[in-house]
Order: sequence, then C-alpha cells, then structure tokens
Amino acid sequence: MSKNKYIFLPFIILTFFFTVSFKQVRFDTHHKTRRVPLHQKFQSLKNPFTRFLKAQRYSQDEILVKFKPTVSSQFAEATIAAYSSKKIKKIPKINIYQIHIPKNISVEEMLYAMNRNPDIEYAEPNYLAHMTVTPNDIYFEYQYALYNSGQSIGVPGSPQGKGRADIKATAAWEETKGKEDVIIAIVDTGVDLFHTELEKKVISGGRDFVNDDFDATDDNGHGTHVAGIAAADTNNNEGIAGVAWNCKILPIKTLDEEGDGYYSDIIAGIIWAADNEANVINLSLGGKYQDPFLEEALEYAYDKDIVIVASAGNDGGSVLYPAAYDNYCIAVAATDYNDERTTMINTDGLWESNHGPEIDVAAPGRRILSCVPTWYWGKGSLPYGYSSGTSSSAPHVSGLAALIKNIKPWLSNSEIMDVIRYSSDDVNSNEYPGNDEFIGYGRINMEKALVPIKISTSK
Repeated sequence: MSKNKYIFLPFIILTFFFTVSFKQVRFDTHHKTRRVPLHQKFQSLKNPFTRFLKAQRYSQDEILVKFKPTVSSQFAEATIAAYSSKKIKKIPKINIYQIHIPKNISVEEMLYAMNRNPDIEYAEPNYLAHMTVTPNDIYFEYQYALYNSGQSIGVPGSPQGKGRADIKATAAWEETKGKEDVIIAIVDTGVDLFHTELEKKVISGGRDFVNDDFDATDDNGHGTHVAGIAAADTNNNEGIAGVAWNCKILPIKTLDEEGDGYYSDIIAGIIWAADNEANVINLSLGGKYQDPFLEEALEYAYDKDIVIVASAGNDGGSVLYPAAYDNYCIAVAATDYNDERTTMINTDGLWESNHGPEIDVAAPGRRILSCVPTWYWGKGSLPYGYSSGTSSSAPHVSGLAALIKNIKPWLSNSEIMDVIRYSSDDVNSNEYPGNDEFIGYGRINMEKALVPIKISTSK
C-alpha cells in the first residue's frame, strides 16, 4: 500500500490479514482521515446513578420524607416534631419535606425509624449531586465513546450518535483517574514518543523487536492511535482525553511499518511487557492461526497477574488469536455510536466485528478519534485522526482495566476481567439477551465497573 493512499483515505481503516507462507500476522493498518475543527464545549452528565458516585455522599443532618396522601400537613408536621426534628421546607407539588434531624441521631437511624412509620410513604437521605468530570481537552466533544450526547460524530455532515451510547467515562472519572504506577503495555507498531499527548505518558523508549533496539518509535500510526485511546494526556487544554488519565504507557514495537508482525516478535513483546512491570497488556492485533508458543507467552503474562486485552478482528469471521485464547485474554468486539455491533462498508469493502463464543465484551470501535504520529499529516498539522475497528475498541477496555487496578489493587487479573464483563450493558438484549457471541456480556460501562455501589437483598 502506498504511503499517499495510507494518509488520505477518509477513515483510518483497521483490517486483519494473515500471510500463510510466512506465518506472519498482518494487523489493522490505518488510513488517514480529515481533521476536526477546533471547538471547545463543556457538558455535565445527566445520569440517574449520579448519587452513587461516592460512598455516603449525602447530608449528615438532613433527610427527605414523603407522607402518605391521606396524611394532612398539620399531622405531618406534628409527626416531624415528634421525632425531635425540624422542617426546613416543603417541596410543593410532590409534597416532599426537607427535614433537619437532631445531632444525637444518625441519618441511618432516623431513616430506619421513619421508614417503619405507617404514615410515611418513604424517607431517603438528602443526596449530594454534582457535575461529573468533563476534561478540558478541545476535541473531547468528538469522543462519543467516552460521552455520547447524541452529537455529530465528527465534522459537519457526519452521522449523529444515540444519546448515552457510550462507556460512561465521565461518571467513572469522578471515582478515579488512575495513577502513574499502573502501566499499560501497548504491543503494536510502537508509539510516537514525542507526541504532545503521549510524551509525558511513556515510561521509556520501550522495546522494538522488529528492529531489535530500545526505541519503539511508531512508523505506522496504529500503535499511537491505540495508545491515545487508552491513556492520552488528559485535561491539558488540548487534543483528546484518554480513558486512564494518569496511567503510564509502555511502548513495545512488534509490528513493522506496514502493520505486519511475526508471531516470534509478538511472543517476545508479551514476555518483555510481563517482565517490565506492565499491569495491563493491550494487543490490538490478531492472526488466524493457533500457535502453542503464543499461548505460552500469554500464560506467562497471565500468571504474573497481568490483565490481557485483545481485539477480536474485523473480517466478520471467527475470533482471531490471541483474543481467541479464552483462558488468558479478554476478547473485545466493536460497537458504534448507536450501541450497535459494528458493520460498515468502506473503500476496502465490508468490515464487520468478529464474533464467537470467546467474545467477552464490546467497546466503541467506529470513527474513534485519537492521536496519530506527528509526521502523519505533515509539518504543522494537528496530529489527530479517526479510526475504525476492534483495534480501537480494545484500548478502551485496557484503560478501564488499568483504572480498576488502580482503585482496587488487591483484585487479581481474573477478578478485574470479571468486573469488566459483569458490569457491561447488554445493549443488544432485545435480540440476543444475556452473554452472546456478538458482544459478549455487553458494551463496557466504566461507571458500573468503578463506582462502589453496595447491593443488598431485602427479605
């Protein structure tokens, strides 16, 4: 493929091929896309689960009470006084009383007492609500995968998304943005080490197994795009937001400038990541052939308690390897801005998110905005572009895994993988309820995965 064609196609198309004669893996190669205009916009989340963003975020001396419709105002106020409490105000139309409780009783105790009163319909804490985290990155409004308000997906004339068909990142960031001691290894074409969004995030020059040196500079673009999705520098007044704001990136080059890589280099890259303090390994790559050595490398990393995330593939067929190694990887399919499994026609024909029983979850993978190398557009241009494919889906999951590892470091890799699976939204439940071969347990939900909701059963 010529460099010009690679740069100027309207989307960065990620496809998978396999060269049988050389047992070589061809990975999702990008195509260049258009720029997006500079425009800054801030949004707050309107979400019914806001009250659960932090444990016990409610007033410690107030509660809200609603009496049954048959109770008069006079009797209601007398009841409030009987509890040694004081009415602050009555909210009209729905007849809710805001009540100040005495200092010698806790909110929990007062709620217990009032909810046992037959004249009271229900009593609840006076929860605190607040704006969720919206980063100031100037292209954040185009990152529908993180927050989808139903906006246009890109430049004017682009399709519009469905509101809240996203991974609920803004609510989750209220809980954690990650820490520098959690490392995501990007095993790919390398990373642009001097990209303004990544230079502070990479922990070293990494490792290049293609050229056998310690300079994992990206000469393709794919790895840079993947790294930006997972952990771009965020809230820095420019560019995009990464899923894991503060987590670090370990760049490992196992694919060449055409997006091709031998299994031997990928195996070496996985082992090197495992031996160099990676907590999460992202594998936005895949081949059609099962290989016991590749499986051994995955087992080696998995036994070191590393979460391994792999993209499923884009040819509409069975899940590719390494994602198909179900015992060690969380296999990721792609959804779009309408929460539908990704299928689209492009200049290369039809591409479709792969499917099979190995699929664990899905994440947005169509028209995903992220970083591209600084040479990608030419001198003076903005180093960002769109990409489509499961290669873009996987780093959303890797970023989430890193945040879970940060906030709950005692969890094992298998437990983190289960949290990601079981907190997902079953967005295709009308057609395929439950775990299915197309999007697994569902499209990931960062809010559910990270927010400490205590669930108890009543008897």
